Amino acid sequence: LLVSVQVHGQGGVKFQNWAKTYGSSPELYFQPTSVEEIREILDMARQRDKRVKVVGGGHSPSDIACTDDFMIQMGKMNRVLKVDKEKQQVTVEGGIFLSDLNVELNKHGLALANLGAVSEVAAAGVIGTGTHNTGIKHGILPTQVVALTLLTASGEILECSESINADIFQAARLHLGCLGVVLTVTFQCVPQFHLHEVAFPSTLTEVLDHLEDHLKRSQYFRFLWFPHSENVSIIYQDPTNKPPSSSANWLWDYAVGYYLLEFLLWISTFVPSLVRWINRFFFWLLFSSRVENIAISYKIFNYECRFKQHVQDWAIPIEKTKEALLELKAALENNPKMVAHYPVEVRFARGDEIWLSPCFQRDSCYMNIIMYRPYGKNVPRLNYWLTYEGIMKKHGGRPHWAKAHSCTRKDFEKMYPAFPKFCSIREKLDPTGIFLNTYLEKVFY
Repeated sequence: LLVSVQVHGQGGVKFQNWAKTYGSSPELYFQPTSVEEIREILDMARQRDKRVKVVGGGHSPSDIACTDDFMIQMGKMNRVLKVDKEKQQVTVEGGIFLSDLNVELNKHGLALANLGAVSEVAAAGVIGTGTHNTGIKHGILPTQVVALTLLTASGEILECSESINADIFQAARLHLGCLGVVLTVTFQCVPQFHLHEVAFPSTLTEVLDHLEDHLKRSQYFRFLWFPHSENVSIIYQDPTNKPPSSSANWLWDYAVGYYLLEFLLWISTFVPSLVRWINRFFFWLLFSSRVENIAISYKIFNYECRFKQHVQDWAIPIEKTKEALLELKAALENNPKMVAHYPVEVRFARGDEIWLSPCFQRDSCYMNIIMYRPYGKNVPRLNYWLTYEGIMKKHGGRPHWAKAHSCTRKDFEKMYPAFPKFCSIREKLDPTGIFLNTYLEKVFY
C-alpha cells in the first residue's frame, strides 16, 4: 500500500552558513518530519532532475552545504530514540543538535567523551565533515559513532555498523553528505563528568620542545600560538571531582575580548602592521595570567567563536608539529607584509580507520588558522592562506572537510589510501549524483 504524503517545499529561502561567508538560494527548502516525507522529496527531485542537499546547523565555514536545487533541513527530525544505560549508548535522529543532546544525556548521567567547540550542530552533520576537538587518546567525533542508518537515493534504508554493512559504515562515519540521508546515529557515551580547565602562558619554544610531556600531562591538551610573537597559551582540560567554579570574568572578557578586539582589527585593515601589536597586546591583556574553570564537560568543551571569520584547519602527522609551526612562524617573519590574526590553535587527535578521516591510520596534529572579518569586512588573507596550505601539503597534511581549502580529487587520491574505496561506494549508493553539489564535484571529479 503506497501512501502518498504531501510534502511542501518553501521557495525564496536564502541559506547562509554561520560565518556568512557562503550561501545559496535553494529552489525549494524542506523541513521533513518523517522518513516518508524524505522519500517523497527524493522522488520529486528525481522526477524534476534536481539535486538534493541535506543540512543541519549550517556551521561549516565552506560551501559544502550549498545548493540551488532542493535543500532538506533536518531540524524537525531531532528526537532521542533510545538510551541504553547498560552499553552507555544513545540513538538519536540525525537532525538533533548536540546542544540538545548534551542536556538530554546529562539527565541520564551520560556524556559524549569529546565535543567540538560548537554544539549548534546536527548529529548527522558533525560526522559528515569529521568534526574534532583535541586529546591524543581521543579520535575525531565520528569515532564515537557505533552505528547509523542511511536512507539511500533509491529510498532503501541501510543499517550500518562494524558488523553490518561494515564498508559502508567506515565510509558513512565521515560521509560528506554524499552517500544518502543519515536518519539515525548511535553514539558511544561515557558516564557524565566534570572538567577542570587550566590555561596558562608559555612560549612557542617551550611547548614545541616538550610536546610529549604536555600530551602525557593532560587528557585534552591544546595550545594557542599568537602569530608575530613567541607567545603561547597552553590549555589543559581534565576530568575532576571538584565542584564547579570559575575565575573568568565575562564582562571583561566580552567588553575587551570581543568589542575592543573587533574595533582594533577593523582599524588594522587600514594599517596592517598593527596586527602584530594587537596579537601581543591581547595576549598580555587576556592570556598572560593563569585562569581556571570547572564545569560539566560539555560547557568546558564548547566556547564562543567570537565573531565572523575565515578559517583553515589541516591535520598533519603528529611528529611534524614542531617543524610545520616553526616554518609558519619563519614565513611570517620573512614576509612583513603578511599578517596573521590570533590565535593559531593547535590540537591533537588519535589515528582511526575511517576512510576519509584526516586522522586515517595516523595520530595527528590539527593546526587551525584564522582571519576575522571585523564588522563583516574582509581582511586580505590570500598570501597567508597559500603559505599555510603549502606548508601543510609539504608535511603530508589533509584538510578539514568542513573548512575552505583548494584541494581537488588528485590531491585526495594522494592523501587518502581509501579514497578509491569511498568513491566506489558513493557511486554505488548514488549512481546519478543526486547528493552532489559544487563543493563535492571538486572532490570527486
